[in-house]
Amino acid sequence: MEAYLQKHLPHLVAAEVQKAFRQDPAARTCRIIASKGTMDWAYPPFILGSAAAAMGMDTAIFFTFYGLNLLKKDLKVQVDPIGNPAMPMPVPNAIAALPGMRAVATRMMSGMFRSKGVASVGELRQVCIESGVRLIACQMTMDALSIPREALIDGVEVAGAAGFLHEASRAHVTLFV
Repeated sequence: MEAYLQKHLPHLVAAEVQKAFRQDPAARTCRIIASKGTMDWAYPPFILGSAAAAMGMDTAIFFTFYGLNLLKKDLKVQVDPIGNPAMPMPVPNAIAALPGMRAVATRMMSGMFRSKGVASVGELRQVCIESGVRLIACQMTMDALSIPREALIDGVEVAGAAGFLHEASRAHVTLFV
Protein backbone atom coordinates (compact mmCIF):
# COMPACT_ATOMS: atom_id res chain seq x y z
CA MET A 1 0.00 0.00 0.00
CA GLU A 2 2.81 2.42 0.89
CA ALA A 3 4.54 1.89 -2.45
CA TYR A 4 1.24 2.47 -4.23
CA LEU A 5 0.69 5.74 -2.34
CA GLN A 6 4.22 6.95 -3.01
CA LYS A 7 3.77 6.29 -6.70
CA HIS A 8 0.23 7.59 -7.16
CA LEU A 9 -0.36 10.15 -4.39
CA PRO A 10 1.09 13.16 -6.28
CA HIS A 11 -1.18 12.43 -9.25
CA LEU A 12 -4.22 11.88 -7.03
CA VAL A 13 -3.61 15.14 -5.17
CA ALA A 14 -3.10 17.06 -8.42
CA ALA A 15 -6.33 15.62 -9.80
CA GLU A 16 -8.25 16.64 -6.67
CA VAL A 17 -6.78 20.16 -6.77
CA GLN A 18 -7.82 20.54 -10.41
CA LYS A 19 -11.29 19.22 -9.56
CA ALA A 20 -11.59 21.81 -6.76
CA PHE A 21 -10.44 24.55 -9.13
CA ARG A 22 -13.22 23.68 -11.58
CA GLN A 23 -15.90 23.56 -8.87
CA ASP A 24 -15.02 26.75 -6.98
CA PRO A 25 -13.37 29.78 -8.62
CA ALA A 26 -12.11 30.92 -5.19
CA ALA A 27 -10.07 27.71 -5.06
CA ARG A 28 -7.80 29.31 -7.61
CA THR A 29 -6.82 32.14 -5.23
CA CYS A 30 -4.10 32.44 -2.62
CA ARG A 31 -3.44 35.46 -0.41
CA ILE A 32 -0.36 35.71 1.82
CA ILE A 33 0.57 38.31 4.44
CA ALA A 34 4.29 38.97 5.02
CA SER A 35 5.06 41.08 8.10
CA LYS A 36 8.70 40.31 8.78
CA GLY A 37 11.76 41.34 6.81
CA THR A 38 14.65 39.23 8.08
CA MET A 39 16.18 36.54 5.87
CA ASP A 40 14.64 33.62 7.75
CA TRP A 41 11.18 35.20 7.43
CA ALA A 42 11.68 36.33 3.82
CA TYR A 43 11.72 32.84 2.36
CA PRO A 44 8.21 31.59 3.28
CA PRO A 45 6.09 34.22 1.48
CA PHE A 46 8.16 34.02 -1.70
CA ILE A 47 8.36 30.20 -1.70
CA LEU A 48 4.65 29.82 -0.97
CA GLY A 49 3.72 32.56 -3.42
CA SER A 50 5.74 31.11 -6.28
CA ALA A 51 4.46 27.59 -5.52
CA ALA A 52 0.84 28.78 -5.54
CA ALA A 53 1.40 30.60 -8.83
CA ALA A 54 3.02 27.47 -10.29
CA MET A 55 -0.15 25.57 -9.32
CA GLY A 56 -2.17 28.02 -11.37
CA MET A 57 -3.50 30.04 -8.45
CA ASP A 58 -4.15 33.78 -8.63
CA THR A 59 -1.66 34.80 -5.95
CA ALA A 60 -1.00 38.02 -4.04
CA ILE A 61 1.35 38.78 -1.16
CA PHE A 62 0.55 41.72 1.14
CA PHE A 63 3.69 43.20 2.71
CA THR A 64 3.20 45.11 5.95
CA PHE A 65 5.44 46.43 8.72
CA TYR A 66 9.00 45.09 8.33
CA GLY A 67 7.87 42.84 5.50
CA LEU A 68 7.99 45.99 3.36
CA ASN A 69 11.79 45.67 3.42
CA LEU A 70 11.38 42.73 1.03
CA LEU A 71 9.97 45.06 -1.62
CA LYS A 72 12.76 47.61 -1.51
CA LYS A 73 14.93 48.10 -4.58
CA ASP A 74 17.96 47.84 -2.33
CA LEU A 75 17.17 44.39 -0.92
CA LYS A 76 19.34 43.74 2.13
CA VAL A 77 18.02 40.85 4.18
CA GLN A 78 19.91 39.64 7.20
CA VAL A 79 19.43 37.07 9.93
CA ASP A 80 19.08 38.37 13.46
CA PRO A 81 20.74 35.75 15.68
CA ILE A 82 19.53 37.22 18.99
CA GLY A 83 16.89 34.92 20.44
CA ASN A 84 16.28 33.39 17.02
CA PRO A 85 14.98 29.81 17.18
CA ALA A 86 15.61 29.48 13.43
CA MET A 87 19.37 29.46 13.89
CA PRO A 88 20.83 26.12 12.75
CA MET A 89 22.92 26.00 15.91
CA PRO A 90 21.64 27.70 19.05
CA VAL A 91 23.71 30.80 19.73
CA PRO A 92 23.69 32.21 23.26
CA ASN A 93 22.25 35.74 23.28
CA ALA A 94 25.44 37.13 24.83
CA ILE A 95 27.43 35.91 21.82
CA ALA A 96 24.70 36.80 19.31
CA ALA A 97 24.77 40.40 20.55
CA LEU A 98 28.46 40.83 19.72
CA PRO A 99 29.24 43.26 16.89
CA GLY A 100 29.39 41.50 13.54
CA MET A 101 27.35 38.45 14.56
CA ARG A 102 24.40 39.48 12.37
CA ALA A 103 26.71 39.46 9.33
CA VAL A 104 28.19 36.10 10.39
CA ALA A 105 24.73 34.56 10.86
CA THR A 106 23.60 35.95 7.49
CA ARG A 107 26.65 34.50 5.72
CA MET A 108 26.10 31.15 7.45
CA MET A 109 22.47 30.91 6.41
CA SER A 110 23.15 32.14 2.86
CA GLY A 111 25.95 29.60 2.47
CA MET A 112 23.88 26.79 3.92
CA PHE A 113 20.96 27.54 1.58
CA ARG A 114 23.22 28.00 -1.45
CA SER A 115 24.92 24.64 -0.75
CA LYS A 116 21.48 22.99 -0.79
CA GLY A 117 20.52 24.64 -4.08
CA VAL A 118 17.99 27.03 -2.53
CA ALA A 119 17.55 30.26 -4.46
CA SER A 120 18.34 33.56 -2.77
CA VAL A 121 15.57 35.82 -1.49
CA GLY A 122 16.17 38.17 -4.43
CA GLU A 123 15.91 35.30 -6.91
CA LEU A 124 12.70 34.03 -5.31
CA ARG A 125 11.23 37.52 -5.40
CA GLN A 126 12.03 37.66 -9.13
CA VAL A 127 10.40 34.24 -9.66
CA CYS A 128 7.25 35.58 -8.01
CA ILE A 129 7.27 38.64 -10.27
CA GLU A 130 7.80 36.53 -13.39
CA SER A 131 5.05 34.13 -12.26
CA GLY A 132 2.52 36.93 -12.00
CA VAL A 133 2.30 37.04 -8.21
CA ARG A 134 0.90 40.43 -7.19
CA LEU A 135 3.12 42.17 -4.65
CA ILE A 136 1.09 44.60 -2.53
CA ALA A 137 2.61 47.13 -0.12
CA CYS A 138 0.62 48.32 2.90
CA GLN A 139 -0.10 52.03 2.49
CA MET A 140 -0.48 52.70 6.22
CA THR A 141 2.86 51.07 7.01
CA MET A 142 4.56 52.97 4.19
CA ASP A 143 3.24 56.20 5.68
CA ALA A 144 4.09 55.25 9.28
CA LEU A 145 7.65 54.16 8.43
CA SER A 146 8.20 56.97 5.91
CA ILE A 147 8.91 54.56 3.06
CA PRO A 148 8.51 56.40 -0.25
CA ARG A 149 7.02 54.60 -3.25
CA GLU A 150 10.27 55.29 -5.12
CA ALA A 151 12.15 53.02 -2.69
CA LEU A 152 10.11 50.01 -3.84
CA ILE A 153 10.69 47.84 -6.88
CA ASP A 154 8.65 48.48 -10.01
CA GLY A 155 5.27 46.81 -10.30
CA VAL A 156 4.39 46.89 -6.61
CA GLU A 157 0.76 47.73 -5.90
CA VAL A 158 -0.12 49.85 -2.87
CA ALA A 159 -3.29 49.16 -0.88
CA GLY A 160 -4.73 49.50 2.56
CA ALA A 161 -5.52 46.69 4.95
CA ALA A 162 -9.25 46.85 4.19
CA GLY A 163 -8.65 46.41 0.47
CA PHE A 164 -6.43 43.42 1.04
CA LEU A 165 -8.82 41.88 3.59
CA HIS A 166 -11.65 42.15 1.08
CA GLU A 167 -9.59 40.06 -1.35
CA ALA A 168 -8.38 37.67 1.33
CA SER A 169 -11.93 37.04 2.57
CA ARG A 170 -12.79 35.55 -0.82
CA ALA A 171 -9.58 33.55 -1.25
CA HIS A 172 -9.43 29.80 -0.89
CA VAL A 173 -6.03 29.92 0.81
CA THR A 174 -5.02 32.77 3.12
CA LEU A 175 -1.73 32.59 5.02
CA PHE A 176 -0.03 34.85 7.55
CA VAL A 177 3.72 34.18 7.57
